[in-house]
Amino acid sequence: MTDNTTPTPRVTGRAEVRLNAWLTRFHQLRGIARWSLILGSTAIAALLLVSIVSAPLDLYTQCLFAALCFFSALFIKRLPGRLPVLGLIMLSLVASLRYTYWRLTDTLGFEGWLDTVFGYGLMAAEIYALVVLLFGYVQTAWPLRRQPVLLAGDPSEWPTVDVFIPTYNEALNIVKLSIFAAQAMDWPKDKLRIHVLDDGRRDDFKRFCQAIGVNYITRDNNDHAKAGNLNAALKITDGEYIAMFDADHVPTRSFLQIGMGWFLKDEQLAMLQTPHFFFSPDPFEKNLNTFRAVPNEGELFYGLVQDGNDLWNATFFCGSCAILRRKPLEEVGGVAVETVTEDAHTALKLNRAGYNTAYLAIPQAAGLATESLSRHISQRIRWARGMAQIFRLDNPLMGKGLKLGQRVCYANAMLHFFYGLPRLVFLTAPLAYLIFGAQIFHASALMITAYALPHLFHSNLTNSKIQGRFRHSFWNEVYETVLAWYIMPPVLMALVKPSFGGFNVTDKGGIIAEEYFAWKLARPYIVLLVLNLVGLGFAVHQLVWGAPDTAITVIINGTWTLYNLIIISAAVAVASETRQVRAEPRVRAELPVRVQWPDGTRVICTTQDFSQHGLGFKLPVGTSAQAGERLRVTLFRNSSTRSTEADFDTTVAFSREQYVGVRFDPLTLRQQSDLVRMTFSRADTWAASWGAGKLDTPLSALREVTGIGLLGLAALLKALVSSKPALTRTRTAPALALEPTLDKS
Repeated sequence: MTDNTTPTPRVTGRAEVRLNAWLTRFHQLRGIARWSLILGSTAIAALLLVSIVSAPLDLYTQCLFAALCFFSALFIKRLPGRLPVLGLIMLSLVASLRYTYWRLTDTLGFEGWLDTVFGYGLMAAEIYALVVLLFGYVQTAWPLRRQPVLLAGDPSEWPTVDVFIPTYNEALNIVKLSIFAAQAMDWPKDKLRIHVLDDGRRDDFKRFCQAIGVNYITRDNNDHAKAGNLNAALKITDGEYIAMFDADHVPTRSFLQIGMGWFLKDEQLAMLQTPHFFFSPDPFEKNLNTFRAVPNEGELFYGLVQDGNDLWNATFFCGSCAILRRKPLEEVGGVAVETVTEDAHTALKLNRAGYNTAYLAIPQAAGLATESLSRHISQRIRWARGMAQIFRLDNPLMGKGLKLGQRVCYANAMLHFFYGLPRLVFLTAPLAYLIFGAQIFHASALMITAYALPHLFHSNLTNSKIQGRFRHSFWNEVYETVLAWYIMPPVLMALVKPSFGGFNVTDKGGIIAEEYFAWKLARPYIVLLVLNLVGLGFAVHQLVWGAPDTAITVIINGTWTLYNLIIISAAVAVASETRQVRAEPRVRAELPVRVQWPDGTRVICTTQDFSQHGLGFKLPVGTSAQAGERLRVTLFRNSSTRSTEADFDTTVAFSREQYVGVRFDPLTLRQQSDLVRMTFSRADTWAASWGAGKLDTPLSALREVTGIGLLGLAALLKALVSSKPALTRTRTAPALALEPTLDKS
């Protein structure tokens, strides 16, 4: 073989020294030139943006400029790729900053205390919304979309992993799913150690763990709740890595093999997070019948925000479905105990210490969502209070160790939970004019329209393009309206007194035997609904009998009020709790299954759903089964019917044409473990439906939310004439009563 490369002449002596000095100087000058170009371009772009934002335009010129930006955005939105997203963001920034500049310079000339209070209150809420919008664009403009790194080397050389499953008051039938699935993870068995951390110190848990061969750990106190429980286990285990799962989160077999590769590639990686995926509907999805049709409240965070955070090396630890390297975790003092959102605070400490965090947007575990609205609100209260605590005690905008992008990502996550007061302001602002006659905009109605509409249009269009698969338009307002009243007091209290309150557990599992309307929880929404209905009545009255020169102003405020009514009515609909007759949800899945009758007849068919206690499947045409009939059902580990299999004796619970539901006979521990391996812990169970929903279109989403709002009004009217007021009043208090005094795990 011929080597065609030209050897580099060797330079020696003084010539070598001069050459090295020249090369060093050249690299320095090149670096200076590069940064000068970047800074110069940035300065020019900033000056150009400032000049566009602050350029004074009359009404007609502003309308022409807005129309140009409008049609440009519609064209850009149709283009594929990420660069068009940046173009939409720039147009949105121009429209929103022009609106804000105009508001601050031309619309604040208030007269009288009433105008001043309402006017400056709305202005403050708008500035908050603008900051969150800008920070959100930084977070989500360019998701990293990290891919798994395949593990190399002999499995005998892979590191040891401790699996922590903390529990306090969850039922054993929920937690054992997670334990069985953890045992089933594909990892060398001598390097996989399962630990159940029971702060409830329950004998049945201890006996169960002993029976299946996993480690059972307790402590003699419940100090620092879940964080203290995890830290106590850290002290008596020694695995190089720790995988953490909430008691109701069930990992897939591939969890460790999907996630561990990045740790072996990046020695500075301290934590890798995967999505929290739920196989049961949350209260919004259950009560509004939108499960798998509309992205739920958490999908935006796990589908997009975390991927965006990953670009800036600011992935949040979410307390479960994550892997951590022990050494960095111990270096920062273990899991953070200063706040009730110990997970996010721990990630912040790891980033401050110079370690990397990562996110893989591939669901590798799934769990139970909160069943009732009261439990959901209680959980969100804890999250909001914890983030406010971090903002107060360990503000990411201050202190050492973080880069600018990390500061923005952490700050936006914390500022997000301050939306309670601004959301209430937006839901009542038009009433200041319609009911009290307050002039909250010191400008003409046409000028307000010319500046406000582009701001609203571009922000909604841009977010729709960015978030399309993981958040539909207008749903954010519904989520915030439901929670605003409840998270506002604890967030404000946490700013004043961070140590106030303790940790509360979010209960999972259980049934809702009857439909009911959560009157106690719905009171804030009903008050807002009545106020906006009154405001709409004032608007109609002023249009019919008011002065003609105020008609446009009345129409603007009346339209705003009508939109608020749609959002509030949808929030009311969430308070109408639907029945949940199963103590555990059935998971929809199409898996191959073999069904055998007592006479030896066999057929291969496909499941419709499964749970711990039964299966639903569709028989081939020409076959049937009767209720009470005995069947043997065989599940397969993979999609092929030639793969590993497990047999289960069952009884037909119902039969409807080809659709059959069977109930398992009492299962041995071995059979329970096999069932989890064949169903919940399959590698493809959750990832197939991740981000597979329909793309957002704002007009369709508005029709959708409007329809749900009408259902909310109907549910409220039905509840008003219901003959069971006592029932509706007693269902909602217990979960909220947990906040903020419980100090448990």
